[in-house]
Amino acid sequence: MAFDHDIIIAGGGLNGPALALALAGAGLSVAVVDARPADDRAGDDFDGRAYALALASSRLFGALGLWRDLAAQAQPIRQVKASQGHPGEGAGPLFLHFDGAEIEEGLVGHMLEDRFLYRALLTAMRDHGITHLPGAAVITQEVDPAGVSVELADGRRLRGRVLIGADGRGSGVAHRAGITRRGHDYGQTALVAALDHDKPHHGIAHQYFMPGGPLAILPLPGNRSSIVWSEPHATAQTVKALPDDAFIDVLRPRFGDFLGNIYLTGQRFSYPLSLSLADRYAAPRVALVGDAAHGVHPIAGQGLNLGLRDVAALAEVLADTARRGEDMGATAVLERYEQWRRFDATALALGMDAVNRLFSNDNPILAVARGLGMGAVSRIPPLRRAFMRQAAGLSLKPMPRLLTGQAL
Repeated sequence: MAFDHDIIIAGGGLNGPALALALAGAGLSVAVVDARPADDRAGDDFDGRAYALALASSRLFGALGLWRDLAAQAQPIRQVKASQGHPGEGAGPLFLHFDGAEIEEGLVGHMLEDRFLYRALLTAMRDHGITHLPGAAVITQEVDPAGVSVELADGRRLRGRVLIGADGRGSGVAHRAGITRRGHDYGQTALVAALDHDKPHHGIAHQYFMPGGPLAILPLPGNRSSIVWSEPHATAQTVKALPDDAFIDVLRPRFGDFLGNIYLTGQRFSYPLSLSLADRYAAPRVALVGDAAHGVHPIAGQGLNLGLRDVAALAEVLADTARRGEDMGATAVLERYEQWRRFDATALALGMDAVNRLFSNDNPILAVARGLGMGAVSRIPPLRRAFMRQAAGLSLKPMPRLLTGQAL
C-alpha cells in the first residue's frame, strides 16, 4: 500500500510541531493531526502562559532555525532562588541558590510565552510544507507489517510508516496501542497567571516551597512575572473562583513584597496535577513523546523540556534509520528511542515527585532534613554546578544532536 506520509503525528501542541520540523529538516514527509483550530493559540494578545526553557531546549530551537527570532521575545533566567515559605509570611530563609554565572553558558535558561513559541512553530510548519490538519483528531489506528493506517474524526484516512503520539496524558494513540499507564493524583491544582510588579526581577526565578504546594515566580520581559501556584484541590477551587482583586489579596501574603506592588494581568488558568507515566514509549509502529509518555509535576518547570528531549532523541533515531534504508517503524528501531529516553524521563519525574512530597508539608523533622540536604547542594560548588547543568539539560549522555544546536 502507498504511504501518504513517512510520519503521522497525533497532537499539535508544542512537541508535535517541533518533532515535525526536525523530521522534515531530515527529508521526511510529515503530517500533524491537531485537534485545535490552527490559530487557536497564535494570537497577539498576552494571556499569561509561558514556559521555562532549559538551555538545551533553546539550542534545539536554534537547530530548527527558530531561536534567533524567539530570543528577542525571551527573558533570560540568570539565577534561581529556592526557599521554604509559609502562607502569610512569604519566603523564608534561602536554602538553594543557582547563579548562571557559575557555568560557562552564563544562564540557567529562558522564559518564553506560549503565544510566541506556538506561532513560530505554526509558521515554520507552513514554510516547510508540513501537512498540518487542524481541527482534526485520530480516532482509530491499525498497524500491519508494512505501516500504520489512521482514521480521522471527519472520515479522512492517512497511511504512514510510523505513528507518533504527542497527544497528552490521556493519549488515545497510547491507549489504542495497548500501552498502559501508572501514576497518581497529587491532590493539588496549579493556578497559573501573570503579574505586573513595580520593581525589576533582574532575571531571577524564585521557588517557594509552601506546605500546600510550591509557588514558582518566573521572570518575563519587563516588570512582569509568571506564577505557578500549587494548592490542595479544595483551596485552589476556592481561590480560582475569586474575582481578580480578591485573588491578589490571597496571593500577596504568600508572594511577599520584594517586587513591590503586584497586579494581575492576562488570564488565569488552572490545571489538576498528577503523575502519569507510560509503561512503554514504543509499540509496533508507534512511539510516544511528551506528556503522552510522561506527565510530571511542574515543580521544576521541566515538563516541556522533557518532551523536547524526547523530540530530539526520536528525530535522531528516525532520521538516521531512514538514511541507512532501514524500516523506521520496526520494533527494534523504536526500542532504541525508548531505551534512550525512558530512564532519564522516569528518573526526573520520580525525582520531582519526591521533592514535592518532601516539601509540601509542615513536618518539622522533614523541614530539618530538607534544609540540610538543600543547604549541602548550595554550599558545595561542584555539586551545585552539577545540579545546574542537569536542570539546563546539559548532562544527558549521549546527548541528542539537536540539543547541542546541530541540525539532523
